[in-house]
Amino acid sequence: MAKRIVIYGLETVPKIKPGDNLARIIVECAEREGVGIMDKDIIVVSSKIVSKSEGRIVSLRNVKTSKEAEKLSEKTGKDPKLLQLILDESKELVKVERGHIIVETRHGIICANAGIDRSNVAGREDVVVLLPIDPDGSAKLLKKSIMELTGKKVAVIITDTYGRPLREGQVDMAIGLSGITPFKDYRGKKDWMGYTLKVKKIALVDEIAAAAELVKGNGNEGIPVAIVRGLEYEEAEEASAKELNMIREKWLFR
Repeated sequence: MAKRIVIYGLETVPKIKPGDNLARIIVECAEREGVGIMDKDIIVVSSKIVSKSEGRIVSLRNVKTSKEAEKLSEKTGKDPKLLQLILDESKELVKVERGHIIVETRHGIICANAGIDRSNVAGREDVVVLLPIDPDGSAKLLKKSIMELTGKKVAVIITDTYGRPLREGQVDMAIGLSGITPFKDYRGKKDWMGYTLKVKKIALVDEIAAAAELVKGNGNEGIPVAIVRGLEYEEAEEASAKELNMIREKWLFR
């Protein structure tokens, strides 16, 4: 039998509100759609619904701006209230140029606008969603709750959409995880021709995040959760998505 992986997009997930029990919603949707939850499934969840369930929705009308945000607004042309949130959610401004703001978030992620987004939130310019405070912690809680509800051992990956250095377009990447090692490490192993690999360390969870986006989408699909089934992976209870963040000493571009 040919090697295969199956990815199911859950199509009946309702609009998530603060306080909603995401684990229960995911399990109920999977059962209703005839997919269910099986051992070794990987549950891939868009960060947006995690943030919504955790109450990370902010109205810009309620944001008070600092002098730093107002000065940054003059330089970039962006809303000073949005810029204030970006500053609040960031450790450092990495690059501000041509209207773009690249930061290091409190999670150590290098991205635009601290991951703050208006899409699929309220359909208005003045309401945004922030990233989860602790994506790894959110993934761990989701995994624990899903396992308690189903009795199945699963992994959870929380994703967000980012651009990539020197590449056009965006892809979904992992920002939180639980129960799965982030990498598939080939270093020290032989390739097909017998050559010993030296640097090949695949960001497995980012590949899973990008693959899941093929069924989840980023527009009006309304599919924020996918179940990846049939993929072999190494379980890792203490793994963290922070392992994917490159240390500054290895940066070639700044």
